[in-house]
Amino acid sequence: QLQLVESGGGLVQPGGSLRLSCAGSGRGLDRYAVGWFRQASGKEREGVSCIPATGSVGRTYYADSVKGRFTISRDNSKNTVFLQMNNLESEDTAVYFCAAVWGSPFCADLEFWGNGTLVTVSS
Repeated sequence: QLQLVESGGGLVQPGGSLRLSCAGSGRGLDRYAVGWFRQASGKEREGVSCIPATGSVGRTYYADSVKGRFTISRDNSKNTVFLQMNNLESEDTAVYFCAAVWGSPFCADLEFWGNGTLVTVSS
């Protein structure tokens, strides 16, 4: 069973940066497609970014709202997926979750979810 734990959230001013981490345990995260999702208060959960399973044919995905500002990456030696968030805006305020599905080039039918980390962008 794969467990996911997010970290790195916090309070940041507009224009600032944060790096979120999604650490996997129990199984190697490299064989999973891993996605970042967020849910703002009173809003639906939305997909932010996805990185395909290592060796699969998929491509990284970014929501239009974060393209050019967010970067997803993985460090298989640390069993961790990162989300580098730059030039943050107040609209980025949300709880951020990571989720994973085995062997997939896409972030669909996600099997495992973390508990989330809160990002607050405010002056």
